[in-house]
Amino acid sequence: MIRLGLSIAILLPALLSIFSAPTYHTWLSAVLVTEFPLIFMAIAFVLILMSSITERFKTAGTVISVIALVLYASPVARALLISDNLKTELQQAFKGRDFVAPSSHPFSFWKLAMRGDASAAYKTLSYNQDSEAPLTLDFYQSDSSALRPCVIVVHGGSWSSGDSQQLPELNTYLVSKGYHVATVNYHKAPEWKSPQAVEDVRNAVAYLKSRAAELRIDTSRFVILGRSAGAQIALMVAYQHTLPGIRGVVNLYGPADMVWGYSKPASKWVMDSRAVMENYLGGTYRDVPDNYRTASPIEYVSAESPPTLIIHGKNDVLVAYEHSTRLAAKLRKNGVPHFLLKLPWATHGFDYTLNGPGGQLSTFAIEMFLDKILM
Repeated sequence: MIRLGLSIAILLPALLSIFSAPTYHTWLSAVLVTEFPLIFMAIAFVLILMSSITERFKTAGTVISVIALVLYASPVARALLISDNLKTELQQAFKGRDFVAPSSHPFSFWKLAMRGDASAAYKTLSYNQDSEAPLTLDFYQSDSSALRPCVIVVHGGSWSSGDSQQLPELNTYLVSKGYHVATVNYHKAPEWKSPQAVEDVRNAVAYLKSRAAELRIDTSRFVILGRSAGAQIALMVAYQHTLPGIRGVVNLYGPADMVWGYSKPASKWVMDSRAVMENYLGGTYRDVPDNYRTASPIEYVSAESPPTLIIHGKNDVLVAYEHSTRLAAKLRKNGVPHFLLKLPWATHGFDYTLNGPGGQLSTFAIEMFLDKILM
């Protein structure tokens, strides 16, 4: 009976690899289940062995554990399928020189067992020295003595939390590939409303340009990358005004249409997304509709918009996947080079580790995108 109960207990989290998480804590569990699959696959396998030697409930326990094992393995299998054509699809989406992949394949089963590296050194710089609300950015400098491109990273956190040290593994990886990386802090809600955060990031770009010679930045080759709320900020910086030197933008599971997003909120069991938006935009949609429209990156897409890489998990329960499909349609209509990497199993924050199924594919896509539009 105990082994059967354990089999059922290990099956329940496995369902998060195919179904959307119903609550905040199950969302956090979904990130672990889908991006650290080897741990859960190993547990399910042990239970299969245990169930197979138990006389009572032998069949039921074994079948349940096998189902759990298959579900835990499904993100790996789907990542392998996506990886088969990923390089070709990116090559077609972003014309330019041929990309020479650093590895033979965008996804490796063996990487699932590796630990991430966030060891790159950085220096903290003050880009806004306002005595009331000073702001800093962390600058990761590549080893190259020549002028190098710079990736500006805008953190997530519902516009009200998070900081420049969020998910640092990607920073280390990009620096190792010869890019400078600047991770930006910005004024947060509810004390500061939109569009202050967007202005902050624009100011950070201007600051980096002003110190370009010292920091060895090629000011003609910037890319802005944002996650979640930070992706909304990054997209606004890239689309709303033409900033010289912004060559592309990477949108990781960000809200692109604030009007539509308010009309289709996340489950309150996961997050009160309407309250989050109201804190950032200064009121409800009924009270300040123009604030929602003017904060929607999708409203500013034009033929002059920079190439865009969109990465989103279809099981995202905080920022609906449809934000990205709507943005991709608008980019396509305006003839803007873009690519939407859909991860069917993934939820919000899937890139918590770069070595998970979603982390590996997104890192490969980002590296190829940067190589195509910057080199």
